[in-house]
Amino acid sequence: MFFLPSDSLTVFKQSSLVSFTFWSACFPFTSEYAQRVPGGNSGRHRSFRTDLPAACGTGGLGPPGTPHLPGAATGGAPLQGGAPMCTSRWGWTWVQWGPLRGGVPGPRPGRVGGRGADPLCPPQACGCPLYWKGPLFCGAGGERTGAVSVHKFVAMWRKVLQTCHDAAARFLHLLASPGCPYLVQDDFVPFLQDVVNTHPGLAFLKEASEFHSRYITTVIQRIFYTVNRSWSGRITCAELRRSTFLQNVALLEEEADINQLTEYFSYEHFYVIYCKFWELDTDHDLLIDSQDLARHNDHAISTKMIERIFSGAVTRGRKVQKEGKLSYADFVWFLISEEDKKTPTSIEYWFRCMDLDGDGALSMFELEYFYEEQCRRLDSMAIEALPFEDCLCQMLDLVKPQSEGKITLHDLKKCKLANVFFDTFFNIEKYLDHEQKEQVSLLRESESEGPELSDWEKYAAEEYDILVAEEAAGEPWEDG
Repeated sequence: MFFLPSDSLTVFKQSSLVSFTFWSACFPFTSEYAQRVPGGNSGRHRSFRTDLPAACGTGGLGPPGTPHLPGAATGGAPLQGGAPMCTSRWGWTWVQWGPLRGGVPGPRPGRVGGRGADPLCPPQACGCPLYWKGPLFCGAGGERTGAVSVHKFVAMWRKVLQTCHDAAARFLHLLASPGCPYLVQDDFVPFLQDVVNTHPGLAFLKEASEFHSRYITTVIQRIFYTVNRSWSGRITCAELRRSTFLQNVALLEEEADINQLTEYFSYEHFYVIYCKFWELDTDHDLLIDSQDLARHNDHAISTKMIERIFSGAVTRGRKVQKEGKLSYADFVWFLISEEDKKTPTSIEYWFRCMDLDGDGALSMFELEYFYEEQCRRLDSMAIEALPFEDCLCQMLDLVKPQSEGKITLHDLKKCKLANVFFDTFFNIEKYLDHEQKEQVSLLRESESEGPELSDWEKYAAEEYDILVAEEAAGEPWEDG
């Protein structure tokens, strides 16, 4: 370990060691990655509200009985003399750090980074975003020893450049187990823990360490929900390239308000999901059974669909099959799928549930199986239900399947009103809402142009407002 003089150029010798605390403190500046990725800052980098202050630790929100909840890059680097430019840049970065005052440099007041930051820090010099610092540090052996020598870092990065030819390949290489060609959920934990520890938008969580793992679990599930299109539980390099995840990682250093990053990292979204789960998890063991889940949204979802969710059709945990329990991680998938039935993953989620025989198509028998319970529930509400034959005609007109007598996953993905289709068969409340709207109105909503909020973002915004209002009014939480 070494100490930096406050007013001189610091010369790092090859034997110098850098601890991760120092490593994090020295990397507050903004990389150029967001400008180099396709689309730049055009990823889903928007807030569902502008007037709500970011969640903070002042009088945080939370259920009773727990501590309060604090309210693909393209190719490799351009060549210079036959070698990637970054190899010529980080050489002098380690040798000449620039004049320092008062110890190590920190973020400039009121901002996460700075375009004019000088000189470059190792992640920047390597052409990487700031929040690659954790994976870079661990990749050079820092996790084992608590410090990294310049020699080891240079050797590690040279090997990465030789074997990984784009950002997705490098990120996967740094996070995955040695030699593993894919990422599993646990691979993201150290990376996300560093985000929790160092992102200014999550500073209020510093004193609420018991919620670190819950937030990290939520973000990991959202990553796999969006990126892992194969449902394999293993994110490949190809899936990483096709996603916007790396662009969102780059935006972490650009955006001080974590709630602006609504696709993966939003704390407000986590807050809504966790509070919804807490309401159902009456014994607070982070597991819920079918009776608990049935209470969601005032029993809006049919019993038959609840049974299908617990059948293992859309879950991987052994507790679901053996003990009839749904974990918090599984609930994240359920809630996002339930509140936004227009995304590819949610359409796949509900298709799997409705495909009783697993033949890859929904037969008329399977549709009638789910619709029968809807009819009984409508009768109990003194509402006349459409005969199944009439309902079937409406749904076939809506979906327009390619093959007669069956509806495939491809048919539903082409349909712009897949949410109406699914709600007709297993969500009584949303079915009645759709019935009150003209089909033309529904179609117009689905075809609106511009950067409209997704159904999930709208739901999360509304629910967060409700939770904040209830907390402000001092209303007690209900356990269902």
